[in-house]
Amino acid sequence: MLSNFANVFKVPELRNKIIFTLTMFAIFRMLAHIPVPGVNPSVIEQLFNSGNLFGLLDMFSGGALSKFSVVAMSITPYINASIILQLLKVVVPTLEQWSKEGEEGFKKTNQLTRQFTVILCFFQAFGMAYGLRMAINNPGILSMSMIALTLTAGTMLLMWIGEQMTAKGLGNGISLIIFAGIVSRMPDGVKILLQYLNAGTVSLVNVILFIVIALSAIGFVVMISEGIRKVPIQYAKRVVGHKSYGGSSSYLPLKVNQANVMPIIFASSVLMFPSTIAQFVDTPAVKTFADYFRWGTPLQTTLYLLMIFFFTYFYTAVALNITELSDNLKKNGGFVPGIRPGQATVDYLDGVMSRITLAGALFLAVLAFMPNVIAWITHIEGIYFGGTALLIVVGVALETLKQAESMVIMRHYHGFMG
Repeated sequence: MLSNFANVFKVPELRNKIIFTLTMFAIFRMLAHIPVPGVNPSVIEQLFNSGNLFGLLDMFSGGALSKFSVVAMSITPYINASIILQLLKVVVPTLEQWSKEGEEGFKKTNQLTRQFTVILCFFQAFGMAYGLRMAINNPGILSMSMIALTLTAGTMLLMWIGEQMTAKGLGNGISLIIFAGIVSRMPDGVKILLQYLNAGTVSLVNVILFIVIALSAIGFVVMISEGIRKVPIQYAKRVVGHKSYGGSSSYLPLKVNQANVMPIIFASSVLMFPSTIAQFVDTPAVKTFADYFRWGTPLQTTLYLLMIFFFTYFYTAVALNITELSDNLKKNGGFVPGIRPGQATVDYLDGVMSRITLAGALFLAVLAFMPNVIAWITHIEGIYFGGTALLIVVGVALETLKQAESMVIMRHYHGFMG
């Protein structure tokens, strides 16, 4: 295994990509420790211990938000802009047309995403500065505007770094930035665990149990993330001149977890919004209303579960166009054995996708409640081992390893994943 893994560094191109990616990681972590001028970080850190929306964003930024660094917004506005444009593609004909224009359409969409990111990031940053104005040394419109511009510049710099990592590094740069932010929190978790063990707060049995559950969860996530439903496809045989084409059999891979981690993020963001607003609005009625949505209450738990199912089906329907998929099969002479092309194929694929999406939604629900279950079983508090972070880390790691594996095999070396 080690000898196979060493093949990675025998490929000069791949070795340079790895070095470039690690260098960008180092720059990102350096930026995460440069504070925004004119802000009192100690006041802000107190807001991240109450499970609000900022706490969720802080996880993706690798702690940059709780430090209120120049990259406190992380790459989140870019992701939000991408998701919004992807959803608008369903109702805006121009965006849908661009998605069918290949490389040229991708460039137009990417340019629009960048422009929308700047606007979205500035308004989000200004709103954050206004909400955290008690931590600003000299609160005022000018100070908040300068902070918003600083945060916007930081996000755009991260976006540029991500694009450079995609072009010159290994893997998807935007995903790797989120990956690096989440993984950077691991040493703090290990430190807390060792402190608990030394202080006698938890026993060695609890720690071993925690590790076993964590490793089992990783294996479970890998299994479901790679899980697909193979729909058999038969291609009709065509004779052109003296040559015959088609007549082969293949399959259509439908992912069990097509929506990935998005449903959990959407559901968490919506349900954390009331408690986050209540921190900045000193009104008894608002605070009473927010108490109903506190983490762990029966109402919050029920809505959380229902929203995960809703967003799983909704995002899957947006991300995977069954009608377009069926049309592409028909154009290429492909059909599902025993199913007539056209509407019958659409209905069949829609039924298959609905069933496996149910399994994906159940999987995401289990991941969403994983931190509560682990804390209840191991009695270890204060260490976040959530399904959201785990799913992102595993997904990005698998995709990056697959890219490296393909590059190694192309150079006639043995792979390292097999």
